[in-house]
Amino acid sequence: MKYSDEEIRGYFMKLDRSRFIDEQKTLAALDRPLPIGHGQTISQPSLVLSMTLKLELDSDDKVLEIGTGSGFQTALLSRFSRSVYTVERIRALHESSKQRLMDLGYKNIYFHYGDGHEGWKKHAPYDKIMVTAAAEEIPENLINQLAPGGKMVIPVGGLPGQELKLVEKDKEGNMRDSTFEHVMFVKFKKDTD
Repeated sequence: MKYSDEEIRGYFMKLDRSRFIDEQKTLAALDRPLPIGHGQTISQPSLVLSMTLKLELDSDDKVLEIGTGSGFQTALLSRFSRSVYTVERIRALHESSKQRLMDLGYKNIYFHYGDGHEGWKKHAPYDKIMVTAAAEEIPENLINQLAPGGKMVIPVGGLPGQELKLVEKDKEGNMRDSTFEHVMFVKFKKDTD
């Protein structure tokens, strides 16, 4: 079952962002990015929603998320998909977001500490892929792990800003991408801490 934009927006409006940050909780309702430690940020809510809507989530989707961060985006993806496989390269964020999401009762999320450039090949292919850090180019590993008919949202480019792209793979495996926003994300790094 494909979810409507209204269903996703409705749940999103009820999702308490303050539960996904440890500091500056009083700023959680503002539509702006906030620090979550380790040089990382939680994106502004309007961008999280926009990126999620572009995936056109379905209740049968298996989703790969690159960059768990605080788990805010993960929670939204979890509510509107069959399963979410999320990869985080910073151990402290991996551990804190895993505990937070488990405490909040999310049961269809699988956590991996590792390099997001590798994706999570063991569970591929994925119907949808969400990348929350900017890559210089779209990683080949992620393209290979996207199922035919699948969609990926990924920021691409360097400083001073990036293009937020929707990448689509047709049933024959042909790729096309389109830019739908200009953004500023943290860099997609190729290592773990």
